[in-house]
Amino acid sequence: MNFLHSYWRIDYIEAPKDSEEKRNPFAYLPSIGDDRKALILYRAPHSYLVLNKYPYNAGHLLAVPYREVAQLTELTPEERSDLLESIVKAQTILTRALKPDGFNIGFNIGRTAGAGIPTHLHCHIVPRWEGDTNFMPVIGQTRVLPTALDTLWERLHQYIG
Repeated sequence: MNFLHSYWRIDYIEAPKDSEEKRNPFAYLPSIGDDRKALILYRAPHSYLVLNKYPYNAGHLLAVPYREVAQLTELTPEERSDLLESIVKAQTILTRALKPDGFNIGFNIGRTAGAGIPTHLHCHIVPRWEGDTNFMPVIGQTRVLPTALDTLWERLHQYIG
């Protein structure tokens, strides 16, 4: 029998369920003071890039405005522009570092659309490779991620410049 180890899951399981971080990690993460620990890869004036702690694929980034808003229409023009630039920055970093064959980039707005934190808008930037969907997620309902988040943070961080 083969075993898949998800050592990071214990942090999720044991974390207090009513802490500020659990209510809205996007508001909490920038205040940690250690971007590597927070998995924040890049900070812009109105938004930041963070590695998704529970990714769909290796390198899954989130572009998040600092200000908590639920809708794109609630952002100022400067915030919208900054957020789009952060999305472009994410795609550039991932292209240089991981050389994906394509991307899924998008927003889930509202709980019904799949937003896990519907009060704080965020954009998913997911690198994709030919053949990256196999039997594991389709049949086994399991994702296999080939690298740890802290290792991936280091690799991506080299390509911010």
